[in-house]
Amino acid sequence: MADKARRWQRKRVFVTGATGLLGSALVSELVSQGAEVTCLIRDWVPSSRLILTNAAARTNVVGGDLLDPALLVRIINEYEIETVFHLGAQTIVGTASRSPVSTFDSNIRGTWNLLEACRLNPRLVQRIVIASSDKAYGIHEHLPYTEDAPLQGRFPYDVSKSCADLIALSYFHTYRMPVAVTRCGNLWGPGDLNYNRLIPGTIRSALLDESPIIRSDGTFRRDYFYVRDAVGAYLTLAEQMTAKALSGEAFNFGNEQPVTVLEVVDTILRVMGKSSLKPVILNEASDEIPDQYLDCAKARRILDWKPDHSFEAGLLETIPWYRERLEADAAPSPASAGSPAAVPS
Repeated sequence: MADKARRWQRKRVFVTGATGLLGSALVSELVSQGAEVTCLIRDWVPSSRLILTNAAARTNVVGGDLLDPALLVRIINEYEIETVFHLGAQTIVGTASRSPVSTFDSNIRGTWNLLEACRLNPRLVQRIVIASSDKAYGIHEHLPYTEDAPLQGRFPYDVSKSCADLIALSYFHTYRMPVAVTRCGNLWGPGDLNYNRLIPGTIRSALLDESPIIRSDGTFRRDYFYVRDAVGAYLTLAEQMTAKALSGEAFNFGNEQPVTVLEVVDTILRVMGKSSLKPVILNEASDEIPDQYLDCAKARRILDWKPDHSFEAGLLETIPWYRERLEADAAPSPASAGSPAAVPS
């Protein structure tokens, strides 16, 4: 354990998407292991775990955008970055469908801007881990997805991840850059405040004694991947990239236990003692793939990796976080608490 805790000590790491669910958790873990982390933050998000836990105060925070290539070059040069975790993206399927151009800008152009900045600094950058997604595979008749399945996204978000994934691997094949790609299942866990997503929305509804909302017909199957396990997967891959010559490789990471939307909701309600609540099924989801789940045998075989948390174990860590968050949101602010403040005469 002591050896593991020293692996990132004084390592200079650049994380994009640091205010997101995975980014916040990854930065916190890197900081706890003594890494010198630089975060690119486009929008200051006070409710992000990166901010709430004060992890941002222990990093170099650079304000800016993936669409600014000169800024990315400056960051890598001035902070002498050795390892890059590229998590920055527009990650909401519905947002991508409403605004495909901005999604393509963030997810595709942002990726090649970052890779170009790394290409211009080959003496510094030793490892680049690019976040793709299981969505990059698109619709396939035969499941689970394996890493050699074609990338054939159809809808805007899926296409953006297919393209970013292919672009990342092209930088390895063309320029022999130290790039590896992760394709994860649906991430969830403490820190996700997008209540339009299934798990945060269901937990909040249960805490408020409201019926949870299901946008689809409830039969869609997914591989739900706990955020702490995702952090472990990213760090494991990055730690082994050089020793095992893993540049140019893609790895699936997930629980390999696909469940339907209704099964997820039922489990959350049961664990929270709210089984009397019945979900409202809207059956209005569009531009989504019905079934998506992963084969992670390659990660087990090559990286000796496996997730540490069952779905229910993750829930037992996640539900209290949302309860505390909702209580904090509902609490009166200091300015409004108690009797009205006296007005100076």
